[in-house]
Amino acid sequence: MLGVFATVDFAEYWEEAMSGMYETIEVTPHEAGFGAAVTGLDLSQALPEKTLEEVKLAWAEHGVVYFPDQPLTLDELEAYTLQFGVYGDDPFIKPMDDRPHILELRREPNETATNFGAGWHSDWSFQEAPPSATILHSEVTPPVGGDTLYADGARAYEDLTDEMKQRLEGLMAIHSAILPYGSNGLFAQETEKRTMKIISSTKAETTQLHPLVRTHPVTGKKALYVSPTYTIGIEGMDEADAQALLGELFAHMVDEKYVYRHKWRQDMLTMWDNRCCLHIAEGGYDGHLRVMHRTTVAGDVPV
Repeated sequence: MLGVFATVDFAEYWEEAMSGMYETIEVTPHEAGFGAAVTGLDLSQALPEKTLEEVKLAWAEHGVVYFPDQPLTLDELEAYTLQFGVYGDDPFIKPMDDRPHILELRREPNETATNFGAGWHSDWSFQEAPPSATILHSEVTPPVGGDTLYADGARAYEDLTDEMKQRLEGLMAIHSAILPYGSNGLFAQETEKRTMKIISSTKAETTQLHPLVRTHPVTGKKALYVSPTYTIGIEGMDEADAQALLGELFAHMVDEKYVYRHKWRQDMLTMWDNRCCLHIAEGGYDGHLRVMHRTTVAGDVPV
C-alpha cells in the first residue's frame, strides 16, 4: 500500500487509507490515538507483504506500536528490523560484541548510575539523517518501574496557536550530542559504574541543522522536532531568545495530554517513530536486573 503513494502527496489519501485498512492484524489504539497495541502476528517469522504494510501504516498512524508476547532471538530481532529498511547508525554506545547493530541496554541490580535514556529526546536527532524507527525488545523486565514515556510532537504542534505556528515557520533548530556525549558531557563526568559502555567524544560536539517543525514523509503531518537533550539553539537567534522559545516548546510538548506512558512486559517488542515523537526512560527499578535489546532503522533528512 505504501508503494502506491510513493510519488504523490500521501497526506491527501491518509484518511481514506486508514478506513478499514487492517485486515491481517488487530490494532488497539490508546486514548487520543497516540500509541497502539498490535496483535495477531508472529514477529519471529518474515511478515507477509500485506501484513508488513499494515504494520507500517499502524506505526505511522499511532507513532508508537507495541507487540506483546513476542519472544525473539537476536537473529529474529535483526530480521524483523531489516524488513523496515537498513540499519541506522548508533554512535557513542558500544554495541554487542558479535552484533554490531544491536545495543544491549543492561542495568544490573547493583548499579547506581542514572538509567540510560533519562532525558526527553528523539533518537540521534543530531545526525544528518536521524533514524526513522527505534525498535526495543524486552528480555528481562523488572517487577517495578522502567516505564517509557512518549510525547506526541504532531498533536503538540496542532494545538499551537496560529500566531506561534507562524513564528516557528522556517526556523532551523541546532542539534548536537554535546550535552550527553561530548568530551565534558554528562556521561564523561559520571563517577558511578555503568554496565553499558558509553563513548564520550569530541565528535559529539558537532552540530546539525533541522527544521524546528518537521513534516512526516508518510502522513504529511507537521510535528515539533526539538528536544532538551539534543537541541541546543536556533539558527540566527541569540542564545537567550532561543533558549526561552525552546523552553516554552519543551514544556508544551511534554504536557500530560500529549504523553503516553508505556508499561513493559517480558518478550514485548515496541517500535516508535522518531520523526514525530519524543521519549524518556524512567527508572524506579533499583535492585533489579533489566535487559533490553535495541536496533534502529535508517531515516531521511528532515524536511
